[in-house]
Amino acid sequence: MPQRETLIIANNFHPPTIAKLDADYDTVHLWKLNEEEKASTLASLEGKCSAAASASWATDPLLYTLNSLSLIACFGVGVDGIDFKQTAIQGIRVSNTPGVLDDAVADIALGLILAVTRGLIGADAHARSGAWRSGPFALGQGLAGKTLGIAGLGRIGLEVARRAEAFKLNIAYHNRRRKNVGYTYCADLNALARASDIVINVLPGGPETTNILNASFFESLGAGNYFINVGRGQSVDEEALIHALSTGVIAGAGLDVYANEPHLPPALTALDNVVLLPHIGSATLQTRTAMGDLVRSNLAAHFAGEILVSEFLP
Repeated sequence: MPQRETLIIANNFHPPTIAKLDADYDTVHLWKLNEEEKASTLASLEGKCSAAASASWATDPLLYTLNSLSLIACFGVGVDGIDFKQTAIQGIRVSNTPGVLDDAVADIALGLILAVTRGLIGADAHARSGAWRSGPFALGQGLAGKTLGIAGLGRIGLEVARRAEAFKLNIAYHNRRRKNVGYTYCADLNALARASDIVINVLPGGPETTNILNASFFESLGAGNYFINVGRGQSVDEEALIHALSTGVIAGAGLDVYANEPHLPPALTALDNVVLLPHIGSATLQTRTAMGDLVRSNLAAHFAGEILVSEFLP
């Protein structure tokens, strides 16, 4: 029987995928070790191990002490957890799992839009509590004819737009580059906010977008309008968002991502005009399985000396 390749698994990113990797490779579960054990284990793997699998949003910086490492196969699309300065220095390639989660995240985006504009969470409580017997639930906002602004018209943004059109929403967008689409282009985020009744954030993470959705953005969006975030929590100045929600600068928000997950600011959880989800955008059985399969395909290509299926090029 041929010798199996050694694979480091940096963190417990998706147990079903990790179980399949355990079956395919001689795996080292790095997250189960203390810092001293990690250091000694990585030293023992020098020259014997060339690949690691990791969550895309966080990894173990001790990985970079392994000079023979040449691939980090990430589970996820956003690669905020990767130190690309270090991977460039060491010649480490990075793969991620784009495409396979677009539908699931876009579905959640539309769900959040409906939840905040029609007050679905409050309506559920109104029915359950018996308050309905005392009077009807408050009126919500219809979507037809309103403008949805999409910050970041990539794969997920385009899927959101396609779904939104079915709700008779007009589409505006801001992107680093204008796209060949029949939607209204806005040159900057504040212009997008002024043009929109609802803005959804699908921007990528990273230093360039950290806190880019700030007080000025929410003031531009304005009273009576809504903000949705299925992109990255770090893109939002959370203090500015909390202020906008609590003072009526905007009408409401629907969030699936946060700056410091899973820790949410108490001032945010205390508000009743925001719908909060625990980062479930890609959390369907089908999507997570497909993400894991793509991680495995990238690893198989790496060990076979073939082109990676989905290499991320920063």
